[in-house]
Amino acid sequence: MKWVMAPLHSRLLALGDALAAWRQKRLHRKADRMAGHLPVRDRLDIAGTRAVRLTAFDQSLVSVVMALLLLGVVMVYSASVALPDNPRFGNYAPTHFLQRHVLSLTIALVAALVVVQVPIAVWEKTAPWIFVLALVLLVLVLLPFVGKVVNNARRWIPLGFMNFQPSEMAKLAIALYAANYMVRRMDTRENFFRAVTPMALAVGFVGLLLLRQPDMGAFLVIATIAMGVLFLGGVNARMFFLIVAVLLCTLGLILYFDDMRSARILAYLDPWNEDHAQGKAYQLVHSLIAFGRGEFFGQGLGASVEKQHYLPEAHTDFLLAVIGEELGFVGVATVIVLFFWLTRRIIEIGRQAIALDRVFAGLFCQGIGVWMGAQAFINMGVNLGALPTKGLTLPLLSYGGSAILMNLVALAMVLRVDIENRALMRGGRA
Repeated sequence: MKWVMAPLHSRLLALGDALAAWRQKRLHRKADRMAGHLPVRDRLDIAGTRAVRLTAFDQSLVSVVMALLLLGVVMVYSASVALPDNPRFGNYAPTHFLQRHVLSLTIALVAALVVVQVPIAVWEKTAPWIFVLALVLLVLVLLPFVGKVVNNARRWIPLGFMNFQPSEMAKLAIALYAANYMVRRMDTRENFFRAVTPMALAVGFVGLLLLRQPDMGAFLVIATIAMGVLFLGGVNARMFFLIVAVLLCTLGLILYFDDMRSARILAYLDPWNEDHAQGKAYQLVHSLIAFGRGEFFGQGLGASVEKQHYLPEAHTDFLLAVIGEELGFVGVATVIVLFFWLTRRIIEIGRQAIALDRVFAGLFCQGIGVWMGAQAFINMGVNLGALPTKGLTLPLLSYGGSAILMNLVALAMVLRVDIENRALMRGGRA
């Protein structure tokens, strides 16, 4: 009898030890959460040696991005087909902007396919250098013999096949740098000066370079990305709101001392005023007219009147107004829902990465989510008259080579994070 009971007794002891170890581990995790620590480890131990399979990815994310890109191709052609009637574009063919948009899209898709092959660990190591490269390009674009001036703004570097806009690269660079910075400074996030000051100086320097172009819209997006990553990275809430207050005061001072921008604000507050409607609020007025004409189902694809030289920049900053006029409330609501889903999904991928102890990858993804969501929100708000007019395109939809390129590169990196997350959860390795 003793011989029979001995193995059972040893098994019960082993089971008791396992339950005690599991309970102790759970108590440690609870204590870490109560202390406000992110799950950071020096290394990641994964059972198994299976490599990352690029076939396992978020197909819904790719489908939504492709739907927005295809809608963008159609609407860019619709919004730009009448531009050659304008003497300014008299030498262009009706399909000029469509051809250039498709070329930019092809280059961006090829770049995205290359980027998705690169492990996120490589981007983490090179993040500071990418940020330095973005700063160098922001300085170069200000040089008279390098930067190209369009509409009194020096924002582009001509490359022949496209005009590259360094501010678009700066958005991706700040997301990489902020995530890398938070991982390196995780132990000092409760100390305001040590945690926030270096990042604030970096964003401030970028802001000075952007305001020299000038490009206020890009600066707002970059500041929002940086603040979003700091907040999601665990910076004290009081410090975060202090940063927001300082930023708002800075913007207030800029508006106070800049007559052109303050005039835009006044025009935005009363766009139908006779003086404003033919001046600073001209774009906003015709954008609102376009939405009004669209009603519920729109005038029909290609039937916009406002794109025929009434609404400036109809194929770039005010593409949503053309969508509203031709596809109506249904079209605009569809675009809003797609962007909401896209932003939410990107942030979910970031949260999943953090849960797998991949803090850099998680914070970077959330930064990209903030970028896409904030820029889409600002562009939609400008088109609808809810925000003052700013020169920001609608991500993935509007005409613009460097914007499409950087958007797809950023989304390819998010997709790579998702692929690595799935590999880790299956017991593979990143």
